[in-house]
Amino acid sequence: MLDTGIEYLKGVGPQRADLLKRELGIFTIHDMLFHLPFRYIDKTKFHKVKDVANEGDSYQLRGVLRRVEVIGEGRIKRLVATIRDETGSMELVWFQGVSWLERTLVVGKEYIVFGRAASFNSKFNLPHPEMEEVNEENVQKAVSFDPVYPTTEKLSQKGLDVRGIRRIQKTLIDQLRPSNFPETLPDYLVEGFKLVDRLSAIRGVHFPESQKELDASVRRLKFEELFLLQLRLLQSKNTRKAVSKGFVFEKIGTYFNQFYSDKLPFELTGAQKRVLKEIRADLGAGRQMNRLVQGDVGSGKTVVALMAMLISLDNRLSSEGPAFQACMMAPTEILARQHFEGITRLLEGMEVEVGFLSGSVKGKKRTEVLERLASGKMQIVVGTHALIEDWVQFQNLGLVVIDEQHRFGVEQRAALWHKNPHLPPHILVMTATPIPRTLAMTLYGDLDLSAIDELPPGRKPISTLHKTEHHRLRVQGFMKEEIAKGRQVYVVYPMIEETEKVDMANLMAGYEALSKDFPAPEYQISILHGKMKAAEKEYEMQRFVKSETQIMVATTVIEVGVNVPNASVMVIENAERFGLSQLHQLRGRVGRGAEQSYCVLMTGFKLSSDGRERIQTMCQTNDGFVLAEVDLKLRGPGNIEGKQQSGMLHFYIADLARDGQILTTARDTAFRILENDPGLVAPEHVRLQKAINQHKKEAQIWGRIS
Repeated sequence: MLDTGIEYLKGVGPQRADLLKRELGIFTIHDMLFHLPFRYIDKTKFHKVKDVANEGDSYQLRGVLRRVEVIGEGRIKRLVATIRDETGSMELVWFQGVSWLERTLVVGKEYIVFGRAASFNSKFNLPHPEMEEVNEENVQKAVSFDPVYPTTEKLSQKGLDVRGIRRIQKTLIDQLRPSNFPETLPDYLVEGFKLVDRLSAIRGVHFPESQKELDASVRRLKFEELFLLQLRLLQSKNTRKAVSKGFVFEKIGTYFNQFYSDKLPFELTGAQKRVLKEIRADLGAGRQMNRLVQGDVGSGKTVVALMAMLISLDNRLSSEGPAFQACMMAPTEILARQHFEGITRLLEGMEVEVGFLSGSVKGKKRTEVLERLASGKMQIVVGTHALIEDWVQFQNLGLVVIDEQHRFGVEQRAALWHKNPHLPPHILVMTATPIPRTLAMTLYGDLDLSAIDELPPGRKPISTLHKTEHHRLRVQGFMKEEIAKGRQVYVVYPMIEETEKVDMANLMAGYEALSKDFPAPEYQISILHGKMKAAEKEYEMQRFVKSETQIMVATTVIEVGVNVPNASVMVIENAERFGLSQLHQLRGRVGRGAEQSYCVLMTGFKLSSDGRERIQTMCQTNDGFVLAEVDLKLRGPGNIEGKQQSGMLHFYIADLARDGQILTTARDTAFRILENDPGLVAPEHVRLQKAINQHKKEAQIWGRIS
């Protein structure tokens, strides 16, 4: 029954089914059942007429119908009625279905009336209320909560408004039996966690008769959804570890030891040492490493990745075979070049050949890089997605590092797996965007996770300030003071796709205004945006790096990969238009030197409540993990790039921002079950495997339509 197409459901049919598929992603009866209400109208209370006091609020009244009258003609024709209780009377008005209502409503009868209050001529009325004649049954057993379902204008035009969907759901719920809506969880889990059974939960979430029933139903369905997802992820992880053999890097040799003893410019933090130890354990375990390292801006992920690459270089395919190579892939040329220059600088004086490869490397230089990679003479290569092209061949690739991994799709990442014919290389993915714990457990639950959650000692926290246009002259004066000290300044403008033309105009207007307020030759200004050619970007960037310009006017193209320790001020224009994660990334472009650095958030005078909370949070903390949790609460999981995540973030009822405790319990439970029964072959777990297969099918559907 659950896999039956939605067109076969009574009251739907082919035309409505096509709309449901297009508008809401409802393909099957199962999908319809899990098209859940987003709120409920409380009908447990009866109000008196005198209690109607707020326009837009919903009220349920009980009274005697005193008048029914048709007023006007044609388009202004309407039915007006009056209902009265012991506290007063109120008008009811309908503009549609007038003839039918005139025949149906009976003056002198007692009715239950439900509707949303409107104000007309300083008096309240109820437009288009629901009417039900009072009888013993509906008074004693009134529906406690009416579900309100998501719908669209196109669906409403075809009779699938909130009431239409409610009728279909009621018909469907009444047909459910244990035989066609089976339990998914083992009995011992249902009993152990005091969960209601699955059938009761789906009934209770659609048509609850009390708040207690609704809460119990929601709790059950949230646990089930998160538990099945975690089972899926952990099964995938266990399968990969069981079958995905990897190169064994058992040696810590000359390259690693020389770098650690002689070249490392600072003492590793405790967090860096812990993560490096986790990586070393993976590399020696005999299976392919798939580890995600997340760390805040400036936490030292690149050094950890470099030391992992040096372990690769210290090992060989066999005692007489070639040494392993390593590569690092970044999403933009700016970031890739930044890594290349930083790694080259750190390895200066060591006999390690590091190369660079991107789409802009052409001709003789490209040929040379490719030849040296294929021969094994080039031990480390840093580049963009050009590294995944078929014409890039390694002699013996042992380790792949992928930075800002969320910017690559699964196919792009997986292409590097096939660069070694013997076994897939080890994979280390990194992100400078701290990921909330619940989101990491969901998106990357099939990976091993590490967090560098400690900044190097002695680094001064960035001072973040909120300013409006009223403070413009003061902000510019502060910029001049910092420049007079020999410092440099970023001024960043938003570049949102939907308003790109307007944003580009704002950027150019800002550049021109700054050119007047900071005139040449005393001040020099660079400009950087995504519409520029790669050579132009590089030229402007190098001018700023070499301190030939004091101010860099830019879009978020500088969000990652720009490292100018002399830059001490970041001014973000229209800061309310950025998410917390992006604001934090931009702020991380300063604070890289020994001097105190500042981030100035410029906004308009009026801010939404979410916008104000984002700005206040930025001013209160520099901790990216704290910011990530707030961002998740404000914006939800959002659209995560990369095909691995397609369908993964579509939840019927769970909310990662609020259900962290349920998710933790679900993951711990899934882990314990798979530890004792990896194949889910025990009799009590057979239904679980069926449920997981259904879960995979739903994710594939959402992957197609998301």
